[in-house]
Amino acid sequence: MQLMEKPKINLAAVRTNANMNQREWAKALDVEVSTITNWEKGRSEPNASQLRKMSEMSGIPMDFIFIPEQS
Repeated sequence: MQLMEKPKINLAAVRTNANMNQREWAKALDVEVSTITNWEKGRSEPNASQLRKMSEMSGIPMDFIFIPEQS
């Protein structure tokens, strides 16, 4: 049985909590704006390093952003 991380809350809400628009968020996370769009639409997911940085910038603990789920 493999565990995968799935979004627990809307990633746009995490960004909004950091008071950043998509362009600012992308620059802070060193990704393209299209990557932010894909994360927020659930097309892809940030890696652990990006998740940690999101948590730090937004003030939202990592375990409130992502939770392990069984697949």
